[in-house]
Amino acid sequence: MRNLTYPGRAGLGRTILPAVAVLLFVISCAPPVPRLTGAAADFDDAKVMFKRGRFDRAMGFTDNLVTASPPNKFTEKARVLRAVILVGEIKAYKSLAEAYSKGVDNTQNPHFKAAYERQRHDNLQLGGKRALDLGEVALQLTQGGVLPKELVLEASYPDIEGPVEVKELLRVSEGGWVEPEQQEAAAVDALRKGVDDSLAEVVGGDRSKARTALSAGPVKLDSVDFGLFLGRMVFEGASLFDRKHFRDSQKFKTLLDVGDGVTKAVSAMVKENPDKEKEAKVRKLQDRIKAALRAV
Repeated sequence: MRNLTYPGRAGLGRTILPAVAVLLFVISCAPPVPRLTGAAADFDDAKVMFKRGRFDRAMGFTDNLVTASPPNKFTEKARVLRAVILVGEIKAYKSLAEAYSKGVDNTQNPHFKAAYERQRHDNLQLGGKRALDLGEVALQLTQGGVLPKELVLEASYPDIEGPVEVKELLRVSEGGWVEPEQQEAAAVDALRKGVDDSLAEVVGGDRSKARTALSAGPVKLDSVDFGLFLGRMVFEGASLFDRKHFRDSQKFKTLLDVGDGVTKAVSAMVKENPDKEKEAKVRKLQDRIKAALRAV
């Protein structure tokens, strides 16, 4: 019977070195992976930043894509991703402004009141800017009064998930004091929460469904549902300029007109493929927009 023994170090070396040499040769002969350039690189960078939760950076990488003329194969994807981010930011800044507004009303401390009033004003400004940016994206997506029939959300779910509830804002709303560093942390949490909620709404479910869907690759969106989502959020953004907030009737009306245009594009799509439930949702949103326009 053969005596089976463990090979010595020299034997192992003679066995492994040729294999390593072959592997190195194969690697050296393999064609280099082409580096992305132009629009492809910008969109890839936007997705990387989105995954990292660097939403402003992600927006920056979509700047040229969303305005490309003629549009390229990344233009619509960039517009969808940009809309998702902007909606999340609008939700965040509006929730922050509302919390600080309640804090101003509920606190008796003049120092707290002044600090919270500044926060309210700053977050309303940021929210208003994002609302106008969303209006631009809505116009881009409905050029010629038509929504694209095929829309795709191509992104990975952010690495850091936002809280379901920002506890610091509850304390602020009650008039309690929150230190500046906690205010900053609350703003970050509110932004993450807003984007997570935006993703859940776009996918048509909750965060878990959105995470699962995005992990499987690009998500095809129902254009009518996305149009309704977009129209509702343009309308929501417009409210930041109403009489209760910035009292800017011109911007208020401008965004309402954009929202009305989105609903018309959605309505046209529904007529092509009748759906009573979606028709009712479109009419409800149109009625809300018309009522707001009459009040301007």
